[in-house]
Amino acid sequence: MRIFVGNLSYSVSSESLRAIFEEFGTVISADVIMDRYTNRSRGFGFVDMPDEAEAMAAIEALNGREIEGRTVNVNKARPREERPRRDSLSDSISY
Repeated sequence: MRIFVGNLSYSVSSESLRAIFEEFGTVISADVIMDRYTNRSRGFGFVDMPDEAEAMAAIEALNGREIEGRTVNVNKARPREERPRRDSLSDSISY
């Protein structure tokens, strides 16, 4: 199950996110999403856990919990919506 983790402190790394979720079971991957231009955390991430019961236990225990000074939002990730790719800055400028 893919889990969304929002409102992360900018100091949380992918490794520390993995360690937090490993308390509840097997973690396939844990990724803090980084800004491609500044290489700074965007304040959210995703965790993949193969066992749905373990994933639900992690969601229940961690949603609303304070991690490194911030109260995180943890829930089942929703599928990403298809959206057009912006290839250049000019695509977003309207005259």
